[in-house]
Amino acid sequence: MTGFRTASGPATRGIVAAGDGATAGAAAAVLDAGGNAFDAALAGLAVAFIAEPVLASLGGGGFLLAMANGRPACVYDFFAATPARPRPAADLDFRPILVDFGTATQEFHIGLGSIAVPGTVAGLFAVHADLGRMPLKDILAPAIALARDGTVLAPMQAAVMDAVAPILLATPEARAVFAAPDAQDRTLAGGQRLAWPALGDALAALAAEGPDLFYRGEMAAALVAACAAGGGQITAADLAAYRVERRPPLVWHHRGARLTTNPPPAAGGALIAHCLARLAEWDITHDGLHGAAHVAALVAGFAASEQVREALQAGEPPDWLRALDGLIPAARGTTQISVLDRDGQAASLTVSNGEGCGAVLPALGYMPNNMLGEQDLNPTGFQRWTGGRRLSSMMAPSVLDRTDGTRVVLGSGGSNRIRSALVQAVVNLVDFDLDAQAAVTAPRLHLEAGQLDVEPGIPDGAHDAARTAADRVVRWERTSFFFGGVHAVQRHPDGRLCGAGDPRRGGCVAGGVERDADR
Repeated sequence: MTGFRTASGPATRGIVAAGDGATAGAAAAVLDAGGNAFDAALAGLAVAFIAEPVLASLGGGGFLLAMANGRPACVYDFFAATPARPRPAADLDFRPILVDFGTATQEFHIGLGSIAVPGTVAGLFAVHADLGRMPLKDILAPAIALARDGTVLAPMQAAVMDAVAPILLATPEARAVFAAPDAQDRTLAGGQRLAWPALGDALAALAAEGPDLFYRGEMAAALVAACAAGGGQITAADLAAYRVERRPPLVWHHRGARLTTNPPPAAGGALIAHCLARLAEWDITHDGLHGAAHVAALVAGFAASEQVREALQAGEPPDWLRALDGLIPAARGTTQISVLDRDGQAASLTVSNGEGCGAVLPALGYMPNNMLGEQDLNPTGFQRWTGGRRLSSMMAPSVLDRTDGTRVVLGSGGSNRIRSALVQAVVNLVDFDLDAQAAVTAPRLHLEAGQLDVEPGIPDGAHDAARTAADRVVRWERTSFFFGGVHAVQRHPDGRLCGAGDPRRGGCVAGGVERDADR
């Protein structure tokens, strides 16, 4: 299993790109067993709970874009929601914590008071009920076994855990899961084993009893009791009221290609479309990939979408985005699973747990999100959110269809870098006619708050065209997970499949070709 893969032949089962080898492998195994793209995405999601524990959780939320044969395209919105009403600040378990990223220190807020109403479990069951082919117990079986037996942490996942160690080590219960066996003051290292039997038990119980266990049954009661006693804001009514929203996707055309992506109330898809609209005004290819014209157009597009993002955060969207009024983009700890099955069906799944609230509830077997402690969610101050509303997100699971029949399933983690990472991937695929691997690995840049961050490989001279939009230019010495993690799979017009797991985030690709006799 590698970060890049090509499979060919008429009997290709399908292909998966994801943020960890275990995640991609579990999804591919479901394809091998006869499951479809949606079964595979759900199997990968469940394994990500243990293999990518900072980025995916039963207590988080996300989106799945489904392109199923014979059905309209649909986005399953199971992102986190605000509780019905805030608890008095004096009663909250809500505290700041500093995380050192090496080049910068960032403040996050954690505690039971930072938990928003989780949607992942509802999303998992809704997608399976509508589109699943295999029994859910079979889809969840690999994750249950992995949680009980343990998984060897990949270096990238260990690095992510180390970055947010103050959160993962914030409570004794969290340390029992995430601390190194020989040192309670640091998280598990790459190559060490993470076992979480309680998570396996929770998944097994959900497979047997269904989502009511999480939203109305014993698991709901355990979360509500912990919040009531410990300073949280989730009530039984909040959990019982949660619903998955099925939305028609946002469709945007860029130079003849059709991009199907996440619609409002999520902000990411609309901001990507806005940026692509600006790029369409430029001739960006005449001096080549990352030539002056290309870079100048990207920066101009990013500057325009940055103004829109800032307006959204201030609650003052421009007229053309008036439908997005009140949105506040969120979600940093994010991962992506992209799947194409043998029938051409596509699943693009992006999920987040924020950074986690710092508490692992033994009776539940997971760490809930800290979405109410995200600065981006609260631009006017914490505890000022409107109750009972779906939070917005930069997440933008997408499918790109070209006129020649090429289909690419893609998405990214990376908070505010999601939009710039995906815009650059789309431009690389469409304007510069790159394949998935080249489109994903090409150097990136990102503009935010007047600073242009540039990966190595972009010529210095190309930066000059961007200086009018950027107050300062920061040239990175190496590629970094800062620039997002685009995991993509591609079907060529002749049926060949290829995939690219973004090396910036330890991405992996899995898939296989069956013999004709196996069909």
